[in-house]
Amino acid sequence: MSQKPEHPAVGLGVIIQRGEEILLGQRKGWQGGFYSIPGGLLEVGESFEEGAIREVREETGLELIDPRVIAVTNNLETFRRTGKHHVSVILYTQWFRGEPVVMEPGKCAGWGWYDPRQLPEPHFEASRRGVACLLRGNFYERE
Repeated sequence: MSQKPEHPAVGLGVIIQRGEEILLGQRKGWQGGFYSIPGGLLEVGESFEEGAIREVREETGLELIDPRVIAVTNNLETFRRTGKHHVSVILYTQWFRGEPVVMEPGKCAGWGWYDPRQLPEPHFEASRRGVACLLRGNFYERE
């Protein structure tokens, strides 16, 4: 019998912008079929920036330069649907080296560049909320 976590997990999401488009992947496994910005879970002892750089390298092969925290999301919609509660720190950068490749084929069907004003559906809650914060210039939006 699995035990319910006492506290939400801390997720990281990274909005990587190239021109007018942002990088999105289509997830496999947990939340399979949903589109999302790259990201994952913060590890113990990591800064948000270190975790973002690590996660993006692991998932896409890209080397991020100077990602910055721009938003926080409390993913209650996902909690109600899946029973997993995450608070996500969203980072942003326009500076990176390389081209995105699928580094974890069991977790991602592919990466592509999309207009942030027309996100593909279905879309992962933390990603959708983070992009909305970027577009509206908000740090946090209530549900």
